[in-house]
Amino acid sequence: MNEPIVQTALREGKSDRAPRILVVEDEVPLATLLVYNLEAEGYQVEHVDNGDEAELRIAESPPDLVLLDWMLPGVSGLEICRRLRARDIARDMPIIMLTARGEEAERVRGLSVGADDYVVKPFSTPELMARVRALLRRARPERVASKLTLGDIDLDRETRRVRRSGREIHLGPTEFRLLEYFMEKPGRVFTRAQLLDSVWGMSAEIDERTVDVHVGRLRKALIRGREKDPIRTVRGSGYSFDETFGRD
Repeated sequence: MNEPIVQTALREGKSDRAPRILVVEDEVPLATLLVYNLEAEGYQVEHVDNGDEAELRIAESPPDLVLLDWMLPGVSGLEICRRLRARDIARDMPIIMLTARGEEAERVRGLSVGADDYVVKPFSTPELMARVRALLRRARPERVASKLTLGDIDLDRETRRVRRSGREIHLGPTEFRLLEYFMEKPGRVFTRAQLLDSVWGMSAEIDERTVDVHVGRLRKALIRGREKDPIRTVRGSGYSFDETFGRD
């Protein structure tokens, strides 16, 4: 079996501010083309070449969108799509099926198991990129918004500035990425391993205690006096941005 293409953006430790896309495709030339064009659009991209590995990656760290080939070795893409839709973690995840099957009955079959869109090979790359953008806008508008606001905290992705109650908060690049990641998914608890994978992109090379250090720095920068701590520590699990923050 061909070795999957390594996720370039994660390997280089880039920010997770861009939507993450998982490409599930066993044809290396096509996978290479997809990864290249998606990264050129600014997305973080990961590639696997079989359904079992795709299920594992999605369970560990759900992407924002999946490009899923119909004809995969072992378990078919159709079956993988059906399995994903049965899980809470992937029930609303955008899935685009890639296939050489162009008959109407096959398209209906793909959509019936939960695919959001269906692209027939050979396809137009600009059209595929447009479909990816459209699905991401519809499913995860917070991933494409230039500003995030929760309670009295405002984060501007374009200017890379953070303010709380109008005062500017000075954050280092890592603390900015941490806050951004937390604010995208308020209430969701992330393990230290998940934060390392998504924010640092090199979980195998950095000790998990690094997360505690940077969360501590983020808290110190955000909190003045008796202000409420927006980050919740979940004992035995990890960290979360308090979904009740700002409701008082």
